[in-house]
Amino acid sequence: MAENSNLKTNNLNQQSSSNPALNNLLKKSKLYLKTNHIILIREAYAFSNESHQGQLRKSGEAYINHPLSVAAILAEMKMDAVSIAAAILHDVVEDTAAGKEDIEKRFGLEIANIVDGVSKIDKNIKFLSRDEAQAENFSKMMLAMSDDLRVILVKLADRLHNMRTLDCLSKEKKIRIAKETLEIYVPIALRLGMNKLRLELEEISFRTINPLRYKIIVKAVENHKGNKIKFLEDIKDKIQERLGDINIKAKIYARQKNPYSIYKKMKKKKLSFNAVYDIYGLRVVTEKIDDCYRVFGASHNLFKPVPGKFKDYIAIPKSNGYQALHTVLFGPNAIPIEIQIRTKEMDQFAESGIASHWQYKTGGHSSAQAYARDWLQKIIEMKQNTSNSIDLLENIKVDLFPDEIYVFTPKGEIKELPYRSSVIDYAYSVHSDVGNKCTAAKINDLDVPLSTKLSSGQTIQIITTPLGKPHPSWLEFVVTAKARSNIKSYLKNMQAEQASDLGLRILDKALNDYGTSFTEIPYESIRRLLNEYNLKDEKIFFIEIGLGNISPHLAAQRIANKKSFVKEKYDSFVSKLLGARANELIAIKGTEGLVLNYAKCCRPIPGDDIVGLTSSGNGFVVHRSVCHNIKKSRSNRIFIEWSDEVSGEFQTQIRVFSEKQRGVLANVAGVISRLSCNIENVKFDEVQNPYASFVFTIDVKNRKHLADLIKELKKVKNINKVMRTIG
Repeated sequence: MAENSNLKTNNLNQQSSSNPALNNLLKKSKLYLKTNHIILIREAYAFSNESHQGQLRKSGEAYINHPLSVAAILAEMKMDAVSIAAAILHDVVEDTAAGKEDIEKRFGLEIANIVDGVSKIDKNIKFLSRDEAQAENFSKMMLAMSDDLRVILVKLADRLHNMRTLDCLSKEKKIRIAKETLEIYVPIALRLGMNKLRLELEEISFRTINPLRYKIIVKAVENHKGNKIKFLEDIKDKIQERLGDINIKAKIYARQKNPYSIYKKMKKKKLSFNAVYDIYGLRVVTEKIDDCYRVFGASHNLFKPVPGKFKDYIAIPKSNGYQALHTVLFGPNAIPIEIQIRTKEMDQFAESGIASHWQYKTGGHSSAQAYARDWLQKIIEMKQNTSNSIDLLENIKVDLFPDEIYVFTPKGEIKELPYRSSVIDYAYSVHSDVGNKCTAAKINDLDVPLSTKLSSGQTIQIITTPLGKPHPSWLEFVVTAKARSNIKSYLKNMQAEQASDLGLRILDKALNDYGTSFTEIPYESIRRLLNEYNLKDEKIFFIEIGLGNISPHLAAQRIANKKSFVKEKYDSFVSKLLGARANELIAIKGTEGLVLNYAKCCRPIPGDDIVGLTSSGNGFVVHRSVCHNIKKSRSNRIFIEWSDEVSGEFQTQIRVFSEKQRGVLANVAGVISRLSCNIENVKFDEVQNPYASFVFTIDVKNRKHLADLIKELKKVKNINKVMRTIG
């Protein structure tokens, strides 16, 4: 037995001596891992090397070098042996004949789960698009990450090495991978506080997507550097001298902004390169938090601070746990210089984030774990409120938006939100029920619209009512994933209720043509029809009809052969949905906006004679009875009418013919506004000197409202003719 063990060790030693990538990994690992951990790493290498035997990367090198390089990145972060072994094995399930079961049998469930979390979904599963495949794989990885944070650390290291070796790929593939990295993996690294890894991912991505801009900025930074070095050294020496006077031990480093950060700032704030003041700065690293504030005071005594540029991320850490004091000072010749002040622990965390001081048995870095767990809990909530992986991916992208604002609740509690968050985003951050029932809001005791964008330091008060409910228009201005997913979930449920009600009314109208009604159909006939459509209950059947996925005429024809009364409880259920207007024309109230679509070809408004069309995929569409498209579709018509009480506003179009005179358009717009009609669009349609023609898309309440508007427009000077477009 001892001979076999010695033979195994000798074989592993021979393998390591012949592979420089393995030697590099072992050298880094031995600096902090124990002997039994090194043996685990060697065994993982032996298994992975055997599994990948004969496989080559696009560059032509042996494939095994890639997982070894990924593991080396984790060893630089001083990650545990389990993470490093999983990194060595991370492509085995995806790219070789070995499966998760083989890894679990050899290395245990812990390593197998990390490898499975990083692996893409089975290649045998067919997706409609690359985006769908990406979303499904990302969703799987996020859920695995919620069980073990090391999944995402292995994935980030994998992405970093892939970015380092992009050169052998085609230009199109390089750009696609670089864009994906900037959209997804850079924000994740930022969220987890892994600054060093993030900066390298940003730099390679920027260099790949915009090589010319990258070169220009790098050159400008180098040209700028010569003038700044002496300037920085002078300020550094003065601060160091002052700190010595007050007995504070600190190290001061020069800091340089990376090219992508410079580019983002120039683009976002529309600045020239010379207007970016924080390309170079100083970082002061001290022993204690108390020293940070003393350094801050000392530096402000030396140099005048720039107003409004002080940020205390120690008292209020960033969403990823980052802590420091930031301030901007006027140096010699009034040149601004940014100073970052933090402790050694904060500095280490700022570089490595959640990977700093990784000790899995004790739960890792406590603050890093806490912030990461909060974020993961948000992802789990998003998953519960999101119907598909593509929506989940988009929601997570939004949630990863890096800039933050800090606002206060009426009780003085601090809420952190993404930049450009609205009142509704704040309401949902308090609680989902607060967001769903929000009807009004106050900022600093002043009434504001719900779409108002928030700024740091504001105090927000939300007013709710039991009848409050989300509105589809909220999706146009909310930015947080929690708000977006909750609104979509609520609207989806509301749509189902509306579709169920409408579907039953439509079906009953179709059955009326056969001399019967839904309450008179035998339950056995209904059950048989549900089985044909593979539907589990009547409500889903009604929803499918209401959404236009099932033809009501065809369904009515199939179940109208026999008549009988159904069970009392079933009759009660149908009567509740059906209402009193069962045998009349179906009444449209204008509140069915999540189920009904109003045809753009003829733009019906209350007062018009209308007809409904149903079609699979398009749902239920309302047309004017004079619309040419109605003539093309006879079999799927639904006869409808406007209810006596119609609410809401409806789009229509008018054409205005005028003389080509200055101010005519402004006068027309003024009349439209005065009559409380919202202008959605204006098109300058044609010109025949000296006449002009405009088409206005506007919102009106009904035909009378439109008639009043046309009457007033005809009174305007230089207007020749006003008419409603037919479509």
